[in-house]
Amino acid sequence: MNLEQTTLVAILALAIAGFIWGRFRHDLVALAALLAAAVAGLVPAAQAVAGFGHPAGVTVAAVLVLSGALQRTGVVDEWTRRLLPSEAGPSLTIAALCAFVAFLSSFMNNIGALALVMPAAIQAAARLGVPPGRLLMPVSFASLLGGMTTLIGTPPNLIVSGFRAEATGAPFAMFDFSLVGVPVALAGVAFISLLGWRLVPRRDSGADRSFDIGAYLTEARVPEKAKAAGMPLAEIEAALAKADAQVVGFIRDGERIAAPDPRWRARPGDVLVLEAEPRALASALSGLGLVIEEAKAAEEEGAPRRAAAGAELRLVELVLRPGSPIAGLSAADIQLRRRHGVSLLAISRQGRRSVARLRQTRFAAGDVLLLQGPPQALAEFAAAAGAVPLAERPLALPDRKRGARAAGIFAGAVAAAASGLLSPALAFAGGALLVVAARVLPVRRLYEDIDWSVIVLLGALMPVAAALETTGAAALLAGGLLALVGPGSPALVLLVLMACTVVLTDVMNNAATAAVMCPIAIGAAGALGVSPDAFLMGVGIASSCAFNTPIGHQNNTLILGPGGFRFGDYWRMGLPLELLVLAVSVPLLLVAFPP
Repeated sequence: MNLEQTTLVAILALAIAGFIWGRFRHDLVALAALLAAAVAGLVPAAQAVAGFGHPAGVTVAAVLVLSGALQRTGVVDEWTRRLLPSEAGPSLTIAALCAFVAFLSSFMNNIGALALVMPAAIQAAARLGVPPGRLLMPVSFASLLGGMTTLIGTPPNLIVSGFRAEATGAPFAMFDFSLVGVPVALAGVAFISLLGWRLVPRRDSGADRSFDIGAYLTEARVPEKAKAAGMPLAEIEAALAKADAQVVGFIRDGERIAAPDPRWRARPGDVLVLEAEPRALASALSGLGLVIEEAKAAEEEGAPRRAAAGAELRLVELVLRPGSPIAGLSAADIQLRRRHGVSLLAISRQGRRSVARLRQTRFAAGDVLLLQGPPQALAEFAAAAGAVPLAERPLALPDRKRGARAAGIFAGAVAAAASGLLSPALAFAGGALLVVAARVLPVRRLYEDIDWSVIVLLGALMPVAAALETTGAAALLAGGLLALVGPGSPALVLLVLMACTVVLTDVMNNAATAAVMCPIAIGAAGALGVSPDAFLMGVGIASSCAFNTPIGHQNNTLILGPGGFRFGDYWRMGLPLELLVLAVSVPLLLVAFPP
């Protein structure tokens, strides 16, 4: 291994470590890797930014715009309401939910498809009397399976196609992935529906709960004439225990005390930090005359605004999506009440207690927020904050004309790409232009649905991945893989390559995994003297198998809070599903794309 190869492999290893560590966003890690490779002279300066014009990035951005148009016009909401069964047993309900979200994911953003189906899954769990996690995890995994089935189903497929174009001169076609992806998705959905959902741990023993998101942390103030005023904390805790609530903190004169003396007597103005189940909050507070701190403050600060608006106040529970713009910020930072007209009443974060005041607690992906405010203000905040409603939500009446135009434009773009009339990048970029020209989307909302972190990730990693080939590092790594496997058949090499990809994608971004593994796949095929198609397609499928951890894919992070899951819960269904995908896909790949 020469100096260039050693340096590039070291940069790549550090980047992978950065992805796994998760301390910094994946797009920033990718940019750091690109900068290091450029400074080291491994990526020519003229090519360092070429990745930002790569067809894969353009296609991803355009597909996100088009799928966002389908969502905003209410088309998919209407499909969800009409197509999902209202009365069926667990297996049939899960099969219908999984099949529907897999179909959506084959043509639109995975996380967008999951966000649309999540409320229906939670309502179905309440109807069936099962914990919501037993439907949310199957739906999340099915959305990943659906992404395997088409070129535009998930960013790794577009990355794989781009590498195929560079290696052979032609990219994969729109439905080349369907040859293997559809049977794999069908097998996966069948497994999930019949057996897999039963492997999901039960996190809720109460069948009457709509969903189990863990206990909320909230703050309650002791008013002047409250029953709790003058009571020892021990008596307050005994009264709260009857409502399954407990005191986990105490605030007096602005100072927070984590373990107050039970003999202390509550004074007017004191604030109790409570941990309670969602449905126990009201009974926990009313008996003692306590008032939720944020609701009281909102009444004092925001009453004139609400009176002027004449809006009815409602409570809503929202879960923050990965990549939410308010992640890392607090209610105070974003001036929640003043700027958005809503109040934060409580936060649920998987039983982890914050040492900060509620308004100073920094939000994180997967947090469940209990908010109060006028319906329109709540809806606007949810959209701005990248949050998904958990409880039943009123469906906006779909705009049939705009919805029909959006569906027609999307179908036209798919047809143009599938027929070869236009490249996928041009077909879907043209579709994005048409949704504005046809007034399906206003210009100001054109870029709101694009996940720019993924676009930056792709733009930064593509030149680094190209350097793996030009320096010979990819061939060297592929040679190491072949030496590890021994003089085996292409089938064994393919299996090991996919297994390595599966391990990586469970702990790092799937697009980054595909970008790292594609050059190695091409190198392995070259060393064996066979076509790279099966190996590249195998990398694409394996990159979507992020089933074992909540950090492997944004969808898994999104269900972490609403499902009440722990880190170690995912592998119970995820590991058998990954093994099934490998068992089904390897023979199919060898038949559909013979080496």
